[in-house]
Amino acid sequence: MTRISLSLSAFSLIQLLLIFTTSGVTADPLHIPVHRKRSAPRDVHYYAAAADRVRAKYGFPTTGSGSGKKRNGASISARFGKRASSAGISITDQDDDASYFATLSIGTPGQSMSVVLDTGSSDLWVTGTGCQSCDTQTPTFDSSKSSSFKSSSSSSSSSKGGQTTIQYGSGAVAGALAQETVELGGFTVQGQTFLLADELTSGLLDGPVSGIMGLGFEAIASTDSTPFWQALVNAGDLSSPEMSFWLARESSTSSTTTVDGDTEVPGGVFTLGGTNTSLFSGNVEFLDTQGTPSFWLLNMNALTVQSESVSLGSSSQLSAIDTGTTLIGGPTDAVQNFYSSIEGSSTVEGQQGFFSFPCSTSLNTTISFGGTAWPISSADMNLGPVSKDSNDCLGGIFDLSLGSNIPENSGNPTWVVGDVFLKNVYTVLRGTASSSSDIPAIGFAQLSTSAGGSGTTTGNADSGSSSSSSSSNGSLRSFRRMSGMVLNGFILLGVVPSLLL
Repeated sequence: MTRISLSLSAFSLIQLLLIFTTSGVTADPLHIPVHRKRSAPRDVHYYAAAADRVRAKYGFPTTGSGSGKKRNGASISARFGKRASSAGISITDQDDDASYFATLSIGTPGQSMSVVLDTGSSDLWVTGTGCQSCDTQTPTFDSSKSSSFKSSSSSSSSSKGGQTTIQYGSGAVAGALAQETVELGGFTVQGQTFLLADELTSGLLDGPVSGIMGLGFEAIASTDSTPFWQALVNAGDLSSPEMSFWLARESSTSSTTTVDGDTEVPGGVFTLGGTNTSLFSGNVEFLDTQGTPSFWLLNMNALTVQSESVSLGSSSQLSAIDTGTTLIGGPTDAVQNFYSSIEGSSTVEGQQGFFSFPCSTSLNTTISFGGTAWPISSADMNLGPVSKDSNDCLGGIFDLSLGSNIPENSGNPTWVVGDVFLKNVYTVLRGTASSSSDIPAIGFAQLSTSAGGSGTTTGNADSGSSSSSSSSNGSLRSFRRMSGMVLNGFILLGVVPSLLL
């Protein structure tokens, strides 16, 4: 059985080995420590701009705090293409948060390219040697040096004048479609469709990163292609069709290293092809995704604060589980109801959609998607003082929709549930083969003590129950026939400032 684990670990390599040895984990996964760049101090303006990028990502009105420009100064207009009529815009913004990237091999002979791993989009793209708007430090792919490179004669639904554009919340990337041999951690896809970018928005990439690998579903791919992870699932190359995440909580005491002048801090663990049982306790509570697979979507069915149930309002409760977003965004009425239950809370002057509460108040918050009520740490709900010397702190839930109405059956999420919540659980995204009738699922589990959790299950439901278990077991059994290949050269490196919020 083969599993790949990409580690963004908060532990040293020796500590990781001790954890895996004592927890009964098999030797199959490959865990490699990865770090992220320490972010600059954040204030309310930072979060306001980041919130606008999330609004743009999912097709909501913005306040104008987070617009993007080309390097030549011309605006790149928002063009939703196929996504406007389905599940909104599939985007990743890299301006203000840390992102995690893996080193892939593309072409024959292979050229090493670092790409951000992004569950909020579905396209693979890298910068080419013809990219005139790229930073000089951005590594580029030289197609003339690859014997397996094939230019695509076809166009996508996002093509215009021979160019395909992938639209992001604060910018875009444009180029030509091509097919190439792509290898990641010992797994290879021949003829993988990707975008060879020759133009992109300023700030979309940083440091050694050359592009993005989308881990969403094919329905929101601007290139109209099968995502790399889905191709591996279809071919039966993974031990199970799962991607799992532990997102570590950064603290001032986190160990740091310096690489080429950049300060890096631990981030967590990403596992492709299974789960890491050393990082969670009990069973994973799986719930079927909602609608046609696009983003990873669940219905929120309960939100509490200070032990009081919050009315979720009249809007749809469709929620995107988004590892690329820091905060939690929701519809206007539900967010207002949430803060009305907190004594001393108020709107933040000059920052539409944000609320504050007394810094001395510890928020007791839970979210449920149909089973367990998962608690959120008060530290994650408190983003810090609204201003210097203020006694009021910024809340981790913001108004995503700004009063706009999202039709009930539009397929667009009204909630975006990001790292404020996801740092408190172990998250598993279970896909299916394209030919399968099984429904994809999203699972959560209690973090183990090794991952900073209590090591005990929480909430009011049996975390072993799963609304999708009966439909998924047959699919999981079919994935047990994996080859026992040896994984060499899988490098997951650490970080670029950015990814939505």
